[in-house]
Amino acid sequence: MERVAVVGTSCSGKTTLARQLAGVLGAPHVELDGIHWMSGWRLRPGDEVRRMAVEAAAAERWVMDGNYSAVRDIVWGRATAVVWLNYPFRVVLWRALTRTTRRVVTQEELFSGNREGFRQSFLSRDSIILWAITSHRGVRREYRRILDDGDYPHLRVIELRGPGEAEALVESLRTQSQMRRCT
Repeated sequence: MERVAVVGTSCSGKTTLARQLAGVLGAPHVELDGIHWMSGWRLRPGDEVRRMAVEAAAAERWVMDGNYSAVRDIVWGRATAVVWLNYPFRVVLWRALTRTTRRVVTQEELFSGNREGFRQSFLSRDSIILWAITSHRGVRREYRRILDDGDYPHLRVIELRGPGEAEALVESLRTQSQMRRCT
């Protein structure tokens, strides 16, 4: 697993898992949200997003998280594995609510200096919670179709159906890494 793309519906835990995998694999972590969004929640121009994605994907090793179809050909074309967080709606909704509430309260800095605010997160049509609710089914269908169609036959696909499976993957890789160091 030299170059790993972590994908899944919004609020499924892509960035958290990608950071864990990057740590275990000793690879840089790239967050596509940080490439896509500029400060003040402004969208980066598409040509610049693609250029930055090409640069990031050119590295020998990385773990990259994000669902941006505009750069999927770049990321997946260069990846050696895709980890798909295919979690049930109830898990994603719970994560969306708890994560967003925590971020609003703590004013945790995200990518590009952005922070989630109460109005934006809970009262806006651009709410991440609303997005997670309305996009969940379609995103899962899209990934199922793409992966079943075999558009990226070179990829090792790891489909995880719940947080326990993600924890088991990280622990398995950690154990393998420790065993390699001992030999």
